[in-house]
Amino acid sequence: MIKGAYILPHPPILLDEIGKDQVNKCLEVKDGFRQVGEEIKKLKPKTIIIITPHGPVFSDGIAISYDGFLEGNLNKFGYDSIDFHKKNNVHLVDRIIYETGKIDVPCLKLTDENAAYFNIEKSLDHGTIIPMKFIEEAYSDYELVHITYGLFSSEKLYEIGMSINKAIKGIDEDAVVIASGDLSHCLSKDGPYPYHPSGEVFDASVRKLLNQKDIEAFVAMPEKLKSEASECGKRSIDIMLGTLDGYDFEVHEYAYQNPFGVGYLVMGFESVTEDDSKVRFDKILESAKEETRASINRESRFVSLARNAISNYLQMKDSIFDERLTHEMLDVKAGVFVSLKKNGGLRGCMGTIGPTEENVALEIVSNAIKAAFEDPRFPAVEKEELDSIKISVDIIHTPEVIKDLNDLDVKKYGIIVTSDYKRGVLLPDLEGIDSVEEQIRIACQKGQISEDDDKIIERFEVSRYY
Repeated sequence: MIKGAYILPHPPILLDEIGKDQVNKCLEVKDGFRQVGEEIKKLKPKTIIIITPHGPVFSDGIAISYDGFLEGNLNKFGYDSIDFHKKNNVHLVDRIIYETGKIDVPCLKLTDENAAYFNIEKSLDHGTIIPMKFIEEAYSDYELVHITYGLFSSEKLYEIGMSINKAIKGIDEDAVVIASGDLSHCLSKDGPYPYHPSGEVFDASVRKLLNQKDIEAFVAMPEKLKSEASECGKRSIDIMLGTLDGYDFEVHEYAYQNPFGVGYLVMGFESVTEDDSKVRFDKILESAKEETRASINRESRFVSLARNAISNYLQMKDSIFDERLTHEMLDVKAGVFVSLKKNGGLRGCMGTIGPTEENVALEIVSNAIKAAFEDPRFPAVEKEELDSIKISVDIIHTPEVIKDLNDLDVKKYGIIVTSDYKRGVLLPDLEGIDSVEEQIRIACQKGQISEDDDKIIERFEVSRYY
């Protein structure tokens, strides 16, 4: 069973070899790590399951390491001598794949073959290596399971956690679950992201809600707040909390510091006991449905036009044009992308970089129908699910060629990568894409462009409507 669960940050600067004198600025966090290591030593789990944001991230599935022996190093930070090796609990991995399949969550096995096919790394990431290095100082007699979350809704991530717990129960072994993740990255003007006041609000809300064990409210935290806070830990925590559904526990906050503009939280969920009165998932689902209904009621005119186009198509009606259409819909030409999401995961996305219709309104109607019914990655949208789908519309501004990667910004600019006849397009400010390198890699993957191909990179801005 689950013996305990922990939230651990992953700043490389915590390691003496990297942080040097800067380590002194986060000694409370470092001490929190050591206390957690001692607690895990007392629990003596057969397996530690770590959920990380920094392995291969997919929009429609989770990734799970499948080699018998897992390893990685910190060469991306210039320290390939700092490495980590551990035996994989493949038996539990197979059980997790089976249980997540029952809730229609694809689980990609990170093997040599799949890593080559998707052009991704399968070695352990820093989100795993850094917390595990500290745990190893106290306890090393365990096997590891290494999972990278997918870009699902919070409630779906929570359900994935429930499936992981079923897998653990299915093999009758003791386990500890670790949610690797930092909180807001925009707490200071000197931090890695521009300062935003939502960062402080997000970190304070996380600590308050978890200390109060208000799990339903934590899972339902607004998407806007999470996005503005530029965090990387919420999804890991959602999965971890799902593993504790049907359990009671005590919360212990070991440390919180933000010396470099990033929130580092060390928190334990301990003294875990099974308790049927703590089944929370039904309340979480109902809260999500209410939020979706409220979101639809707040939709912009651009999104309402897209939704009506899909609805009319389902009812075999002509697309509508009414008095709600504005000057910039009817008198402006531009490329448009229409994106559909269900349960936080992508449900369809189609678009055009430049205009192909007489105006933006027709561009929205055309691409909304294509996103709902012609995206080859998904089955056609059905009438009964439309009310559970969130829609966004991106109006594309004119692209421009860039010569220097420093001219890119994943939050502000989408990119077009072209090589001969091949082209990959990626919109800006997408969940789970935090670096220019990752943005380019995924765009190349979408366009089937190899690393060695000559490339032209263009950037573009969008006007995004919800």
